Amino acid sequence: MAQCNNPITGISYLIKALPFLTKPGIKSYVIIPLLINIFFFSIGIYFGFTYFGEYMDKFLDTSGMWSWVASIVEFIKPLLYVVFGLALLVLIFYTFSIVANIVAAPFNSLLAEATEKHLTGSALDDSSGFKQVMKELIPTILMEIRKLIYMILWSIPFLFMLFFIPIIGPIIWFLFTAWMMSLQYMDYPMGNHQLSFAQQRALQGKNRLFSMGFGGITMGASMVPFVNFIVMPTAVIAATLIWVEQYKE
Repeated sequence: MAQCNNPITGISYLIKALPFLTKPGIKSYVIIPLLINIFFFSIGIYFGFTYFGEYMDKFLDTSGMWSWVASIVEFIKPLLYVVFGLALLVLIFYTFSIVANIVAAPFNSLLAEATEKHLTGSALDDSSGFKQVMKELIPTILMEIRKLIYMILWSIPFLFMLFFIPIIGPIIWFLFTAWMMSLQYMDYPMGNHQLSFAQQRALQGKNRLFSMGFGGITMGASMVPFVNFIVMPTAVIAATLIWVEQYKE
């Protein structure tokens, strides 16, 4: 059980994890998640910057509009670029983060196992951890699919709020995404100990502010160019730190 339900404490763990990226016994497990993250975020950044302006110009094309409507659109066009640009930025990084995590899931589990071994001084039992994940590959894939379905279904109403409810919608979307990020990354150390997705949600739900602090800083960091390259391995290490220090006992 977490010692506190303070979002600031949850935020601090991502920063606390940074030095572990280069520690012996851990840094060799960082490479593959890092490369996967760089690959997917580079694609997201490329398509976002390449096609955003083109599609916005088509979307806000005033030809064929009544003159007074065109005047309003032209007046608020800079604001619309900012609003839709931020929304697109969130969607791109949220989507590519999910895809990258699914692809890197086995390697992230191994990184979480190595981090826990470094922290506790003892390896996980043969009945748990990455070895068990590989033995139960199909159940693990089914778990990832179930988690993805959970995220997609809950994303629908919150996406509606994001685009159609000013001010409140983006705030609610941010909180929802923060919760999803916490669920995503805490799954690696918790999954290594055979906690089901339902058990993980219940455990984190009892300390929701703490979890959303961790998820919020992870989501925010993944929207910063170049910083987002190291977010995945750092967040996996941070989640393992949280597991060992706050939840494991």
